[in-house]
Amino acid sequence: MTWVKICGITNLEDALVAVDAGADAVGFVFYEKSPRFVSVETAREITQNLPGGVDKVGVFVNQTPEHVSEMSDEAGLTAVQLHGDEYKDPERYSLGGRIFFSLPVAQVLTDLQGPIGSFAFPRFPKSSSIHLDSGIPEKRGGTGKTFAWGEARWLVSGLTRLYPVVIAGGLTASNVGWAIGFLGPWGVDVASGVEARPGKKDPEKVRAFVKAVREYDAKVS
Repeated sequence: MTWVKICGITNLEDALVAVDAGADAVGFVFYEKSPRFVSVETAREITQNLPGGVDKVGVFVNQTPEHVSEMSDEAGLTAVQLHGDEYKDPERYSLGGRIFFSLPVAQVLTDLQGPIGSFAFPRFPKSSSIHLDSGIPEKRGGTGKTFAWGEARWLVSGLTRLYPVVIAGGLTASNVGWAIGFLGPWGVDVASGVEARPGKKDPEKVRAFVKAVREYDAKVS
């Protein structure tokens, strides 16, 4: 089954809606410039009231490994998602446990299309997963828009041979099934596509999103 993460959780009500809908994970953004930013204290209050089988993922941007590890422990996280430039030096973040290295697809594709030898793809720790999004340096944490799925299809295909790959950016209940079929990821991640407004989820959109993923899973199983 496709792993489903509902990200940008800011309150317990939304987290419980995601869990009840059948999501595998919820995400907490610890990037202060994000409209979905939460404090460690708020995240801990939420994670303490969630089932043990649900992944609790913290999203960090260019924090030191020590700070990420400390905040993860305080917030009761089970995984971390590194959404800045950490993918350029992944060995520095061998923290143990599940780590999602987020790659800005547009930038990676540009680098890979440069002169031969101009870009060396980093080797990620064995426990790593790869998170592909449309984020740009000016707007960390994703833009809420899809990346170029057609151009990136070969990239996703190559990465999935080595790591679990999660796709994000512009996903909604209406396009997520098609995206899974076209790109073949291990998981999907959504924030703005299931919101009533930034930081507040729309319960019906959350349920519809998870339902669309599960219907696709059932169709191809």
